[in-house]
Amino acid sequence: MGKLLWNERLNIGVEVVDKAHARLFRMVGKLMDLAEYEPESQSACKESIRFLEDYTMTHFSEEEAYMRSIRYKGYEKHKRIHDEFRDTTLVSLKKYLKSSNYSPMAVQRFLNVMVGWLTGHIMVEDQAIMGNVAAKSVYEETPDTPVVAGAVNQAMKDVFRLEADLVSAEYNGRSIRNGYYYRLCYDMDDGGKVQLLMGLEEQLARRGVGMMLGLAAMQKPEMVREASVQILEQFMHHFGKLFKSNTEYQLSKEELLSKDEFREDFMTRYPTSLLFETRLGHFIFCARKWEVKKRKGD
Repeated sequence: MGKLLWNERLNIGVEVVDKAHARLFRMVGKLMDLAEYEPESQSACKESIRFLEDYTMTHFSEEEAYMRSIRYKGYEKHKRIHDEFRDTTLVSLKKYLKSSNYSPMAVQRFLNVMVGWLTGHIMVEDQAIMGNVAAKSVYEETPDTPVVAGAVNQAMKDVFRLEADLVSAEYNGRSIRNGYYYRLCYDMDDGGKVQLLMGLEEQLARRGVGMMLGLAAMQKPEMVREASVQILEQFMHHFGKLFKSNTEYQLSKEELLSKDEFREDFMTRYPTSLLFETRLGHFIFCARKWEVKKRKGD
């Protein structure tokens, strides 16, 4: 199996944070080796996972302290993401580990999700601490295609370090190669709603993630696939931030869709339907905004 490597371009420029991230990756890499070459070493895997979890929580605390020290405006949101990972994602993974008696398959899934979540979090949320990714809102009542295209390109560069060229300003729903499909729904404080529908070719997600993590030579595609899904989820959240109205908004629903579900939803009509191309594959972005009629007496 190819080694999990720390990619220095993931550094955010804060020594204490970057060193902790690199150590987390080394710990995950050692656990991967343990799971690969000693799959029946249940006690060793259990102890390593516990140590990794403890260090991750310590790192979160140190990172949060740093954000407070520089009065980072996104601190509350960033902390909520840490808390959600600790209280929801990790709890779910640990239940699966326990119920399966730390089977090799369960340990492997734990590692897949861990490396994907950490990478996506570093690329999107941690880079934002130092202003290394865009956080400017560009969504308008009637989105201007060049502005939207620029935002898509910026999001692709922020997360995947790729240029995204607009190839169609009127995407018609034609199929792309196998991919990941995602829907994000936002509630606006002014009573409106925004829905984003996106598709990312599997080759784009897999090869992009593989290059970032040094996993291109891996012989277990399911690891890259699951890590890709974790990174993709955070990419979509980052992308959603670029397309919001001037009012406050809140994510109300997020869904990973099948190709058929994506096509069915697309047919309900999206005023903004764009198709982009990168050197690794295609990306679809669709958006619509509408007002919710208030009932009498509200």
